Amino acid sequence: MTESERLFQEAVTLIPGGVNSPVRAFGSVGMTPRFIASAEGAYLTDADGNRYLDYVGSWGPMILGHAHPAVLEKVEEACRKGLSFGAATEAEVDMARLICSMVPSVEMVRMVNSGTEAVMSAVRAARGYTGRDKIIKFEGCYHGHSDAMLVKAGSGVMTAGVPDSSGVPKGCTQDTLLAAYNDISGVEKLFDAFAGEIAAVIIEPVGANMGVVPPEDGFLQKLRRLCTENGSVLIFDEVITGFRLAQAGAQEYFGVEADLTTYGKIIGGGMPVGAYGGKRGIMEVVAPVGSVYQAGTLSGNPVAMAAGLAQLTFLKEHPQIYRRLEELGSQLFGGMRSLCEEMELPYQVNAAGSLGCLFFTPGPVTDYAGAKRSDTKAFARYFRHMLEHGVYLAPSQFEAMFLSAAHTEEDIRRTLDVMRAFFGKR
Repeated sequence: MTESERLFQEAVTLIPGGVNSPVRAFGSVGMTPRFIASAEGAYLTDADGNRYLDYVGSWGPMILGHAHPAVLEKVEEACRKGLSFGAATEAEVDMARLICSMVPSVEMVRMVNSGTEAVMSAVRAARGYTGRDKIIKFEGCYHGHSDAMLVKAGSGVMTAGVPDSSGVPKGCTQDTLLAAYNDISGVEKLFDAFAGEIAAVIIEPVGANMGVVPPEDGFLQKLRRLCTENGSVLIFDEVITGFRLAQAGAQEYFGVEADLTTYGKIIGGGMPVGAYGGKRGIMEVVAPVGSVYQAGTLSGNPVAMAAGLAQLTFLKEHPQIYRRLEELGSQLFGGMRSLCEEMELPYQVNAAGSLGCLFFTPGPVTDYAGAKRSDTKAFARYFRHMLEHGVYLAPSQFEAMFLSAAHTEEDIRRTLDVMRAFFGKR
């Protein structure tokens, strides 16, 4: 028995499913999860000493690679001053100033503790600002596990085959309207059917929880227009894309400004952090200025702020990182497409910058329905082969591959070679 197997055997008696987040369980790929002991650069080492080339990156935060010296130094410095104060700190002001300086659409920002909390709070702010209740979300987009968002939410619920969640009262989702990703006519119909009732449209500007599904040309721009015309708040969930696709995230990458934006992952440098921000007039409805209540004992935690400040500052001072990530993405995902064409594989590769996904389906994947057609058994065989050959991927067809600045051309060549070996055995 390996050490990971031993740990999992004990964990299942103490933690539901043996894990603290469902997709970590490796259930959809028929394996025992690897328990990670350490990480550095683009590599993970598990409890048995096995070393893996990592394309998960803690599900996105590690854009500079694991244990980056600039981040570790600031975290260690902050820890020596105290782990939590429950009071205002200069670091919170510094973080707010930095985010606002990097994202033109963000004039004020509130720190929270997770992406789920950021989305929940942003939606509440949008409702408070507009005085309306209904929101539009898109099938396959995951916005955390708050009640109103667990409707065709992609990612972990897709992997488990559960479209919604038990324990969510019907009343919590009665004002959540569903549209198909990349289908602007469906959104227009909802605005027509519920004229004057829609508080907000919330979307992942790149769908990254049903695999990776980029927006079609003009789709985000048309959403912006519809929200403006109808007095609704456009919320971009940039928990994944924020500060990854560009310094100002997907809004810079696609040339569209949101009214509110939610953040997580990269802004914490690996620590638990979330944030929501946007136009001053909307953010000023939040307590203690306005009547929309939101609070958090550990919000703006000084250690988390130190990690996030270090990482965002490094990204701001080294903008060439984004060009580098684009190049690496072109090499990896372009190489995967070339491999599929060369070996006549009926599969799809979707990508946006340093995010990508190989779908085991012959048809284009432009929405939730297309992603669901994937052959998850074929993915499981592929996943096992890659892991056994030292390449660590997310254990789900419906998650993204994440590149970091620590990956190299040699890492990508090795990855493509391992893929080629798998498909050559078909």
